[in-house]
Amino acid sequence: MNKTALITGITGQDGSYLAEFLLSKGYRVIGAIRTGRSAEDLPPFLMSSSVELVEWSMLEQFHMMEVLAEYRPTEIYNFAAYSSGAGMFDDSVGIGEVNGIAVARILEAIRTVDTRIRFCQASSSELFGEALESPQSEITPFRPRTPYGAAKLYAHSMIRIYRQHYGLFGCSAILFNHESPRRGLGFVTRKITHEAVKIKLGLATELRLGNLDARRDWGFAGDYVRAMWLMLQQLHADDYVVATGETHSVRELCEIAFERLGLDYRDYVKEDAVWYRPVEAVQLVGCSTNAKNQLGWVPEVRFREMVSMMVDADLQLLTQN
Repeated sequence: MNKTALITGITGQDGSYLAEFLLSKGYRVIGAIRTGRSAEDLPPFLMSSSVELVEWSMLEQFHMMEVLAEYRPTEIYNFAAYSSGAGMFDDSVGIGEVNGIAVARILEAIRTVDTRIRFCQASSSELFGEALESPQSEITPFRPRTPYGAAKLYAHSMIRIYRQHYGLFGCSAILFNHESPRRGLGFVTRKITHEAVKIKLGLATELRLGNLDARRDWGFAGDYVRAMWLMLQQLHADDYVVATGETHSVRELCEIAFERLGLDYRDYVKEDAVWYRPVEAVQLVGCSTNAKNQLGWVPEVRFREMVSMMVDADLQLLTQN
C-alpha cells in the first residue's frame, strides 16, 4: 500500500525538499498551506508537481482533525513555524502559539483521529541555547535563550509525553543549521551568496556582516529531511540530533562564495557592529552519532559544495530577472 504524507510548511525550504524526496519514493503527498493563502504566492514547484494542497491552520485543532480524517495520512512532517533567523524575539506570543502549542494540537488530533499516524517534528539546535557542553547530543541539557527556542522545547517535551503516555509514534529531529538555494534571504548564508552575486553583476558594491569569525554547524537541507524520513521508518520512535559535526566560520563561507565568482571577499565584505550577535561561550555543534548508527544516516553534501550550489542558483536567479 502506498504511503500518504502530510507536510506542513511545504512552501518553505525543508518542506519542498521533503516533498520532492517523498514523491520520488512513490508517496501521495498532501501539502498543508496557510488558510487563505493565494495560489499565486506558491512556489513554482508546488504548481507543477503532483502535490495535493489543503488549507491548514496551526491554531484550529478541530480543522486539523477534519484534514486528518479526510486524507488519512500515514506520516505527518511538521515544518510550519516562525522563522529561526533574525526574528527569534519577534512576537513571542505568536511564536509560542505556532512553534509550541500548535504541536500539541497536532498530537491531540492524531490521538483523536488515528493513533497509527507517525509524526516527525522539525525541532532545532536552539533547544540547547546557552549550552553546557560541546558537541551537543540527545542527552545534552536544554537551555533555550530565545522565545523561539523555548517554544520548540515545549513542542519537544509534548512529543515525548505523548510518546510515553499515549504510545504515539512521535519523533523530534533536532536540526542544526541547514541551508540550500531555497533558504530565505533573512538568513546569513543566503544573504552572503545573494549579495556576492549582486556584487559580481555590478548591482551592489559591498556586503556588511557581523562577526566573520562566528562559527556554525552548517549542513544541506536535502540531507536533513532525508534523516527525518528515516526516523519514521524505524521500529520505535525516538529523537535524534541531525548535524554534520563540523563548524565553519562566516569568513570561510564568504571566501568560498566570492571565490566561486572569481572575487576576493576581502575587497567587498565589511564587518559592522550593527550585525554582531553575542558569541556563545560554548560552541554549538551537533553530535549525530545516534542518527548515523541507528538510522544509517550520513550527510552527503559537503560545506563547499553546498555554498557553491547556492551561489550558482543565485547567479541563475539574478541573471534571469
